[in-house]
Amino acid sequence: MYIGLDLGTSGLKAVLVDDTQTIRAEKTVPLTVARPAPGWSEQDPESWCEAADQAMAGLGDLSAVRAIGLSGQMHGATLVGADDRALRPSILWNDTRASEEAAELDADPRWREITGNIVFPGFTAPKLVWAARHEPEAFAATKRVLLPKDYLRLWLTGEAVAEMSDAAGTSWLDTGARDWSDELLSLTGLSRGHMPRLVEGSEPSGIVRPELASRWGLPEGVTVAGGGGDNAASAIGCGVVRAGEAFVSLGTSGVLFAAADAYQPAPETAVHTFCHALPGTWHQMGVILAATDALNWYAGTAGKEASALTGALGALEPPARTLFLPYLGGERTPHNDARIRGAFLNLDHASDQAALTRAVLEGVTHAIRDCFDALTATGTRIEKLIAVGGGARSDYWLSALATSLELSVERPVSGDFGGAFGAARLAMMADGASADIAQPPETDRVFAPDPALRDAFADAHARYRAAYHALKDLT
Repeated sequence: MYIGLDLGTSGLKAVLVDDTQTIRAEKTVPLTVARPAPGWSEQDPESWCEAADQAMAGLGDLSAVRAIGLSGQMHGATLVGADDRALRPSILWNDTRASEEAAELDADPRWREITGNIVFPGFTAPKLVWAARHEPEAFAATKRVLLPKDYLRLWLTGEAVAEMSDAAGTSWLDTGARDWSDELLSLTGLSRGHMPRLVEGSEPSGIVRPELASRWGLPEGVTVAGGGGDNAASAIGCGVVRAGEAFVSLGTSGVLFAAADAYQPAPETAVHTFCHALPGTWHQMGVILAATDALNWYAGTAGKEASALTGALGALEPPARTLFLPYLGGERTPHNDARIRGAFLNLDHASDQAALTRAVLEGVTHAIRDCFDALTATGTRIEKLIAVGGGARSDYWLSALATSLELSVERPVSGDFGGAFGAARLAMMADGASADIAQPPETDRVFAPDPALRDAFADAHARYRAAYHALKDLT
């Protein structure tokens, strides 16, 4: 048996997988996010450990487990003191307090040259500069900086370890060399000594501490794999590991993820170029900050369940004049704009609940189209696209995506092919399995582009792009 732990923003999910990759048990424990100031987003790292403890206890008999893999939300800045405890709440990926610090770092060309990426406000390095300026006592007491899943690893194993895919989102990794950059660390007042050691995602990183193994009924010596950042682990889970393969994730955030067999950075596009969770591979991502998050926000204001709103829609329709910009907390790809905010435009008397629901789905679709254009402009090819995440349950949404991208979208059969499952696959690899186990799932349905609506979606996307440029200086 093998376990995958996926530390998300809203919950920690655990899956128990056998050696045929069949999920035998799963458990999810909810997590809460604190927003003590506008643009801030924090979590208590101890709640991650408590959630993992509950999840492991809910999986049943663990006596046959041989390895555990970790997946987790990226970019979080967890400041750890000399006692291996967090000094303050972790500053999460969707926290934009360090936008000024990020802009200052990004103005130095060395950051993009070494990391292959823009220094985004949500990345880890600018948050440490913010901490040095605004919380100097906590910064001075920091023994090491850990990403969220790696704080969980420290609790599990006693080892401070990170892996390449997650480390690439800190702004301190030389992404091509797959190693920490001493030069960039020094620019933020840190050294290699503040960083965890690095392993590949499919390699062992440590052993579960005996007291935890005894508590959960694990055998002695259970390996903990390097694992992956949430999107890289999800790619392992849905078999996106070769060039030409991609997935679109409609989760809290939206991600268009394309595997690559070479390092091809293009930071000027606001595309993320990171290491993959397998050795010698990389990937590119376009990221939007609100996908189902935008739909859930609208559903809350409408007093309805999101599934009820989307389920009431019929066949795909051409976009109306109404536009929705899903920038509820800023945007990454392609704008790198922490200040832009969301908007409805062109509302009229015909803008009923169904029309506004379609506008929200279309707005996120347009944002994913922005990511698609940015990725393909770098030379990345996307030949196969798999849809995952809660939003992938909406037929209307996937039909809109296929038509906007002019690319068939595959929805897998019912099952979990996300970060927790990918982490379990990485656990199997750390126990000796070949990377060939990362195969794509069986397809349940293929959503083909509607050629009759192609021009209508292209026109709506052009208006969407123009709306951003018209509004960006007003927010």
